[in-house]
Amino acid sequence: MPKETLSVSGCICAGEEKETHSSREKRLGWHEYFMNVAHLISRRATCTRGHIGAVIVRENSILSTGYNGAPTGLPHCNDTNCRIYKSTHPDGTVEENCVNTIHAEINAIVQAAKHGVSIKDSDIYITASPCIHCLKVLINVGIKTIYYDKPYKIEHIDELLKLSGIRLVQVMLASNLKE
Repeated sequence: MPKETLSVSGCICAGEEKETHSSREKRLGWHEYFMNVAHLISRRATCTRGHIGAVIVRENSILSTGYNGAPTGLPHCNDTNCRIYKSTHPDGTVEENCVNTIHAEINAIVQAAKHGVSIKDSDIYITASPCIHCLKVLINVGIKTIYYDKPYKIEHIDELLKLSGIRLVQVMLASNLKE
């Protein structure tokens, strides 16, 4: 699990001295890069309960992105439009979800399908680990590795992960290590 300090070096504009390699800030690794992209995408989310972003990647290329929110053309959630339903897991814990919201992972898959992009054998970067419903879909579309930043009810997906063989890897960004 990468635990590097993230920093981006500034541009060198005309007339400025060029930095030497040793004085430059560390270049982002692929995991940090894609997780940062997922966090940026999460800022488009329209769900009032949480902002999640997802990036589907194969061979270090972005294939598709998604964030959580209402279906295209439908009203976004707000204080009066957020309709919560509750479901009970076999262990008795209760989960709450919004009827109006499509999760970021599903939106990334839909975006790929809409544009005819195959995502089989790809990886996904998500700002939070997937819910059990999204995990089942990720299994069916052929995702190989799920990279996530913050854990979300991982105990509910543990058994499916073992049975499916999908890897779940936490990528904590340096800015989140302080939280």
